[in-house]
Amino acid sequence: MKRIAVLGSTGSIGRAALEVIRHLGPPYRVWALSANSSWQLLAEQVREFGPERVVLGDERHAEAMRREMGRMARAGRRPAPVLFVGKKALEDAAAAPEADVVLLAVVGAAGLPPAVAAVKAGKMLAIANKEPLVMAGDLIMRLARKTGARILPVDSEHSGVMQAMRSGARKEVRRIIITASGGPFYNLPAEKIRNATRAQALAHPTWKMGDKITIDSATMMNKALEIIEAKWLFGLRPDQIEVVIHPQSVVHAVVEFCDGAMVAQVAAPDMKLPIQFALTHPERLDGVAGAINLAATSALTFIAPDAERFPALKLGYQAAREGGTMGAVLSAANEVAVDAFLNDRLPFGGIVEAVGRVMASHRVKPRPTLVQVLEADRWARAEAQKIIGKVVG
Repeated sequence: MKRIAVLGSTGSIGRAALEVIRHLGPPYRVWALSANSSWQLLAEQVREFGPERVVLGDERHAEAMRREMGRMARAGRRPAPVLFVGKKALEDAAAAPEADVVLLAVVGAAGLPPAVAAVKAGKMLAIANKEPLVMAGDLIMRLARKTGARILPVDSEHSGVMQAMRSGARKEVRRIIITASGGPFYNLPAEKIRNATRAQALAHPTWKMGDKITIDSATMMNKALEIIEAKWLFGLRPDQIEVVIHPQSVVHAVVEFCDGAMVAQVAAPDMKLPIQFALTHPERLDGVAGAINLAATSALTFIAPDAERFPALKLGYQAAREGGTMGAVLSAANEVAVDAFLNDRLPFGGIVEAVGRVMASHRVKPRPTLVQVLEADRWARAEAQKIIGKVVG
């Protein structure tokens, strides 16, 4: 039996993960579920999957969740799940000995403490959010080597790289190519991109995701984060990582080997496939994700991204080269800037501009401790707020 802690179960990735677990059936079992504030959906998931542990991050909804779980207990649900509340409870769930696999789908920097807790405990960590490795990749990978933790990427591009790398030895890899849908703006002129509205930026042509991730796709900051993530996951130099725009979103990654052979991972744009690959790894089982009919597939196109229209990529390579605390600074500043845009406090073109200005003000600390990473995160958030105030003031 694989007992799985799904942390961030009410988000798009968490819901897809539960669909995969439902499809796989025994011996895959939900041991823990967590949400930040969506307590009503969390309660529905608890009713269906019957986890032993439930974590709610937002203490304001704790009493409502306790009442709901009390009703479940009176209705005869056995074993009755136990509710834990607060951010620390998320770390405790990630490190608990009962969890065989931790699927981490917590959005943003909030995913870093439970990621570190899972790795310290030597867990199999199926990681869906980019920020932990972006912020503290060096620290996390060093910890994993020490504890024997296994880190499996759940995002489609890095899962695609991992799958394609099965075709050769790590030393034979020359470079990797991660693809980008280009979001809604890949063929628009730079001026129209800079002045894009909230509705336009959220209208992703391929993927259905949360608001923050969708905006990252529109700026291509998601690829900047993935460049940094790939560096740590696969032990690559930044110049071994390339990004191309692929609007059809069926080729998720390509690995080029030293003899010139290129192996691509091709699949429908469905997050359930990389989720299942991580949960069943190293095996493959019959999946719930749909397959591609190649004969019915339109032409596949690959386009080099334009640095003028997508300046976020340059920042990603900069952070990957400089290492240390720069990844945490990029990630934190971007979270603040995206939130400002979504709340009409910053124009779309100001997102990447604000991140770049914060990075330019930062003095990198090499090989940082977790405390230093979190301090860099706090500094970058405060600095981003100052810069945003000046941009809109």
